[in-house]
Amino acid sequence: MSLIERLPSVRGKLSANVTLAPYTWLRVGGPAEVLFIPKDEADLALFLSAAPDDIPVQVLGVASNTLVRDGGVRGITIRLGPAFSKIEIDGTKVTAGAAALDNKVAKTAAKAGVAGLEFFAGIPGTIGGALRMNAGCYGTETKDVLQSVVAIDRRGRRQEMSLDDLQYSYRHSGAAADLIYTQAVFLGAKDIPADIEARIADITARREESQPIKEKTGGSTFKNPDPDQSGGRGAWKVIDAAGGRGFMVGGAQMSEKHCNFMINTGNATAADLEKLGETIRAMVKKSEGVDLDWEIKRIGDPA
Repeated sequence: MSLIERLPSVRGKLSANVTLAPYTWLRVGGPAEVLFIPKDEADLALFLSAAPDDIPVQVLGVASNTLVRDGGVRGITIRLGPAFSKIEIDGTKVTAGAAALDNKVAKTAAKAGVAGLEFFAGIPGTIGGALRMNAGCYGTETKDVLQSVVAIDRRGRRQEMSLDDLQYSYRHSGAAADLIYTQAVFLGAKDIPADIEARIADITARREESQPIKEKTGGSTFKNPDPDQSGGRGAWKVIDAAGGRGFMVGGAQMSEKHCNFMINTGNATAADLEKLGETIRAMVKKSEGVDLDWEIKRIGDPA
């Protein structure tokens, strides 16, 4: 019996052997054994409650910060659809579905005169990904504006969680790894829409000037290292010092524009990109004595 034949019926879309490369910003990766796009939260919960416990489950957003390996992803890959993209404003509260784009959340809040979420305009990806890794930029993190979340666990149980429940630290959450976030509530502050939009425009301009956003990339490759070990230098500075700017492995390259960004120059494989990242880590350790940890999430099996 094939995997898809073992799975419960759904109201959403359930497909076997779906190539994931087109779903990722790096445009690499093998197939999902099964891809599930739930119709809504109830469909997701019922599916998880009935899916056999021995089958692994992986969630994939827009994969702006994910490297899918060439061998693909075993088990079930879940991608949240349009029902999870809604954004609602109530006073200074912003409720956003996990599939809502970070940039769109920032702009919707700005239009409604809600400040504090401008930093999301500088983060490529979805709210679900931001919740999972406490995403942030330009001095603000998800935890700074988050009030609560809704998630579904591996057994299909709905969980309502406060900020404290998520145990956030730098680019990390201590919450259970099997949680699938479906919604978040953020708390901002009232401000003049034009002023908020001006700050968003400034963030967007800074990002376009300093990052290779028009390339096939995956955002920041590595977390900023321990400042005590790096002398306060960020990841890009120690990579640059180690000679990593522009360094290539196959079709994968560390960006000349921002050397903490990996680029698929056109014909890279996931193996090229992962080898590039590991090579850079080794170079930085040898040259600068600094340990770099991956910020990009790597999933699936090698070819």
